[in-house]
Amino acid sequence: MPPKNTSEHVLNIISTNPLVVIVRLADLSAAVSLTQALLAGGVTVLEFTLTNPAALTAISEVKTALPAFAEGRAVIGAGTVLDPAAARASVEAGAQFIVSPHTNLETIATCRQLGVPCMPGALTPTEIVTAWNAGASVVKVFPARAFGPAYIKDVLAPLPQLKLMPTGGVDLDNIGQFFKNGAFAVGLGSNLVDERLVAARDWAALTARASSYVQAVRVARGV
Repeated sequence: MPPKNTSEHVLNIISTNPLVVIVRLADLSAAVSLTQALLAGGVTVLEFTLTNPAALTAISEVKTALPAFAEGRAVIGAGTVLDPAAARASVEAGAQFIVSPHTNLETIATCRQLGVPCMPGALTPTEIVTAWNAGASVVKVFPARAFGPAYIKDVLAPLPQLKLMPTGGVDLDNIGQFFKNGAFAVGLGSNLVDERLVAARDWAALTARASSYVQAVRVARGV
């Protein structure tokens, strides 16, 4: 096992349990309890998006409150990171990886300087390869709902070296197909982190939902 909190360690955690759960909520006041519920369901990779200005505070609070992160059993990252300044602020707050909806070459370079994995968004083969050649650790294929699971297989056929993370439109019905078609990981947001469940503080239901997705991934990967 690589040393905790290194880029290699983070990618190893994602590779082992490749369900990147995206927390995009208007209210992050229950971030610690929400994270506890997801961890209880077997989730080990969380991404808090900067669409909420409180995301960086939430990342810091979650890492401080829950030992799974300090112990290296889970990792936490920042999403919707649009530029190098946001990437630096995210890492300073405790983010262990950076995710973007687009490809910004300067952001990728900054992540490499900081020693954290970067997962920029891209859709076409040209965009995907551009991001990969610039140093992306994983390329977020977004929005994946545009072409579906078969698109991952089509892209990987001539480009098997890529690590692709389809995001957008992933659900229990298609998650298995994404992995069977070669996805390295998947990004999953509101289909798991249901705003109504969080508002109701129904942590048991959230844990059960997380467990169902984790199990679906294991079945698809044959582990």
